[in-house]
Amino acid sequence: MHGLINRAIQCFVRDSYGQPRWIEVTRLAGVETTDFEAMLHYDDSATENLIKAAADVIGAPWETVLEDIGTYLVTHPNVEALRRLLRFGGVDFVEFLHSLDELPDRARLAVDDLVLPSMEVREHAPDRFSLTCRHPQAGFGHVLIGILRTMADDYGALVFLEHRGTNGDTEVIDITLVVNAFASGREFELGARAE
Repeated sequence: MHGLINRAIQCFVRDSYGQPRWIEVTRLAGVETTDFEAMLHYDDSATENLIKAAADVIGAPWETVLEDIGTYLVTHPNVEALRRLLRFGGVDFVEFLHSLDELPDRARLAVDDLVLPSMEVREHAPDRFSLTCRHPQAGFGHVLIGILRTMADDYGALVFLEHRGTNGDTEVIDITLVVNAFASGREFELGARAE
């Protein structure tokens, strides 16, 4: 697994629950490091063990931990760049959804050896969509639910999301758009601000 994935798990646990909990996660997972390098590759089993250990230490189902990681990736100030990348997907939530098909290719422009799940968005009606993601490692669909829920809030949309389960390397998320402009979205400017 790409080091960026393990690094995201590390940052989520450390920033949300503290360094001592992160150390406990790595011990329970049986990994040899407490500080993952973003540009290295690690055995897939290390990633799986980290997720299971984080769920045990945090005291939540692994699906919830993955959703929380997705939320973390687009809300925490340490990873603001990802939110900005996602916001370039469209001016409203529906345009953002349709841009997800291209997200793995856009991510590879920045990190050429990062393998994200392939994603396919289907529009079944103006308010009903499905997102199919395919990846050999199960669980990315739950991360996407956290990202989608947060991005819907970011755009000011009210949505209902349901993970329909995993079939081999495929996960499907049903997306019901209740209201596209439910509330004021979070402010977004094309250019980054100089602080």
